[in-house]
Amino acid sequence: MNFGSVLVTGAAGFIGFHLSQRLSDKGIKVIGVDDLNDYYDVRLKESRLDILKKLSNFSFHKINLQDKAAIDQLFSSNKFDYVVNLAAQAGVRYSIANPHAYIESNIVGFLNILEACRHNPIKHLVYASSSSVYGANRKMPFSVHDNVDHPLALYAVTKKSNELMAHSYSNLYNIPTTGLRFFTVYGPYGRPDMALFLFTKAILEGKPIDVFNNGKMRRDFTYVDDIVEAIVRLLPSVPKGDPTWSGESPDPASSFAPYKIYNIGNNKPVELLHFIEVLELKLGKTAVKNFLPLQDGDVPETYADVQDLMNDVGFTPSTPIEVGIENFVNWYKQYYQILH
Repeated sequence: MNFGSVLVTGAAGFIGFHLSQRLSDKGIKVIGVDDLNDYYDVRLKESRLDILKKLSNFSFHKINLQDKAAIDQLFSSNKFDYVVNLAAQAGVRYSIANPHAYIESNIVGFLNILEACRHNPIKHLVYASSSSVYGANRKMPFSVHDNVDHPLALYAVTKKSNELMAHSYSNLYNIPTTGLRFFTVYGPYGRPDMALFLFTKAILEGKPIDVFNNGKMRRDFTYVDDIVEAIVRLLPSVPKGDPTWSGESPDPASSFAPYKIYNIGNNKPVELLHFIEVLELKLGKTAVKNFLPLQDGDVPETYADVQDLMNDVGFTPSTPIEVGIENFVNWYKQYYQILH
């Protein structure tokens, strides 16, 4: 299939970097956007970008999504076929301390993307949502067909809002939109505020790690290559709207409008303590564990039902943590030049 040109926002971010690389490797023209903010070490973002800039069919624009004029200019001058919006202010804990950053980036920024897609017709807008939208839900596995109206932190609110905003634009302007609820993504070049990165750094430095919920949390850890594979498969899978959709028994995951929601998760929850054990094995070093209660805004378990993803594009994320963690550890040691 001819992808034409693809806009990837958040291209210097963790998932955006891997996706841009994958699309470029397939010979697809990628235009990357990022504001290179300092939520975490900018040098890591610059390292990712240095790799991308060496690719012949990748070009980069430093733009903040809140800059409507810059976004409009970008769209009018490039004529994108597909848009993948991965730019967002991430992190549950940070949203408790810095709520305004989430409204500005995740709501205002996403609105500017939607408006640009409205005025510059595209084939498909794919955007990042999050497993955090499941909030207080306890029915496992989490299904896209379940109601998600009890968020536990503002980060989740902004992601659910993105889904609602996308639906309204799919309805009003016939823009095909697909929201992806990512489940605990990890892998090489991962975010330094995520558990795997924090744990690896602390263990190698001989410092204690904070183990929340006494290690009894279960997470659907999803390797970044599986996330990217799902996005690449879903890009040409443009939603058309379901004529059988009923407002009397509304399905949250689909619509009469060209709108879809998918879970992208490993479909195999792992207890945090086991995750740490695998990391200790791969590092060849035991962690000093500081056991703590569950943090505000956190959920005790995530578990993705990915049947819709399998049905529609024939793919289920399945990279085992033993493989994913080993790949991360090898990258981390090489990137930070730590001796084995």
